[in-house]
This record gives sequence, C-alpha cells and structure tokens, in this order.
Amino acid sequence: MSGANSHQRFTDLNVWKVSRAFKLQIYELVKLFPPEEKYGLTSQLVRSARSVCSNISEGHGRFTYKDQLHFCIQSRGSLSESLNHLIDAYDCKYIDSDTLKKLEEAVTNVEKLLNGYISFLRNTGSNNKSNE
Repeated sequence: MSGANSHQRFTDLNVWKVSRAFKLQIYELVKLFPPEEKYGLTSQLVRSARSVCSNISEGHGRFTYKDQLHFCIQSRGSLSESLNHLIDAYDCKYIDSDTLKKLEEAVTNVEKLLNGYISFLRNTGSNNKSNE
C-alpha cells in the first residue's frame, strides 16, 4: 500500500467517517418512504449512499495513488447521485424542503472532505511517481 495510507485503516479517515454518518442518515430517512418505493427510489438512494463509503474504502485498499484517486472520484459521483435521489424524493413529496436542505448540507460537507482527500492524493501521487 502507498506510504501515506499504510499506517491507518480506511475507518480512520475523517472523510469515510463523515460519509458513513451521511449513509446512516439516509437509512433513517428511507424508512419514511412509501412501500411502493422499496425497489425504486429507496433502493437507489441506499445504494448510492453506500457507494460513497464503499468507494473510499476500496480506493484506500489500492496500491497506487492513481487507483486511490480513481475510487475517490467514483465516490464523488455516487455522492452527486445521492443528492439527485434526494431531490427526487423532495419532488415526490416524500421529504420537505427543510429535510432536503439539511441533507444538502450533509452532502456539501462530505463533498468538501472528499475534494480535500482527492487533492491530497493528487499532490502526493505527483510527488511520488515511482508509486504509480
């Protein structure tokens, strides 16, 4: 594993911890969705929120910074997908504007941390070309 991450587990990363908290918020939220959305919006939202954490952890387990970066970018895409699903939930009147705003703030918080981690990986990777 790359030098920057060899001393810690993915569970030690703040970006993963905050992503996990977001995922747990989603788990609670979807309990309020109507049963007919179980295999629709509920499933899509849960899968995209899970994917944020999963991609961070998978990237962390990769050997090169380039691979780690790739999975963090995938994670950012899953985060955007989650926000889209939340907007869908609002449009369907499953959540109110206050709930959407609160979750948009959570998405923004995860996004800032993820962008910071992506920048770190880019900078570290470019300073450590032998690792790619």
